[in-house]
Amino acid sequence: MEETLYHVQLEGRSVGPYDRRTIIGMRIRKALTSADVLIGRDGSRSTVADLIGRRGPAFSPTRTGSFSLVQATYTAALVRRAARGAGIPLFRGEMEARVQSDVLRLAGRFRRNFAWKEDRVKIPLKDFVHARVRGSLVDLCLRAVNGRRLHRVTLELFTPEAAGEFVDWLPEATPFPENAGRLGAAGLPVQPLMAAALGVVLTVGIVLMAVLRHSR
Repeated sequence: MEETLYHVQLEGRSVGPYDRRTIIGMRIRKALTSADVLIGRDGSRSTVADLIGRRGPAFSPTRTGSFSLVQATYTAALVRRAARGAGIPLFRGEMEARVQSDVLRLAGRFRRNFAWKEDRVKIPLKDFVHARVRGSLVDLCLRAVNGRRLHRVTLELFTPEAAGEFVDWLPEATPFPENAGRLGAAGLPVQPLMAAALGVVLTVGIVLMAVLRHSR
C-alpha cells in the first residue's frame, strides 16, 4: 500500500510532503503543534491532531502474548523514563499505548546494535502508583519489580483531552504527592541519554590521561 503523504501549512507556506512518521516526529520535537494544518494529495485539510488520532500502522513485535481485552488505544511518544528504564525500551518516535483489561501495553521502535527493532512491554495497571496530566503530557510513577522504589515515566499524548482520558484508565493511580521530586529516579530525557553517557566516558578518559601524565 502506498503511504499517504501530506503537505504542512506553515506561516502561509506549504512545506513537504511528509509521511505520518515524519509529521509525528516533528510534533514530538515541537517543530509542529497539534493545531497545524495538513493538506492531503486530494486537497483535503486536517490537523496534526486529526492525523495522530487516526490509528497508524500496527507495530509487529516478535513476541506474542496471551489475549487481553483492549479498553482503549492511543498514539503516544516516550518523553522521559527512569534512569533504569523500568523495563521500558528507549522507544523513539510514534508508539502505541494500549490499555488492556489488566495491563498497559507499550509498543514501538527503538535502536539496538545499530538496527531498528520493534517490540512491546506490558506493565500491570496495579503497578501505577501516581499519575498526573500536564497539558498533553502524562507523568506516571510506577512500582519497580522489587517493589522497593518507584520509577518515573513521561508520555506525550499530543492533546490534553487524550492525556486526561488516558489517566482515567488508571483508577488505582493517585495524584502525585507534594514531595514528588524525591520519589525514586526522576528520570532522564530520552534523547540526551546517549550524550550523557558519552560525557561520562570522556570525563573518565580525561582524568586517566591527566593521572598518567602526572605519573611520568
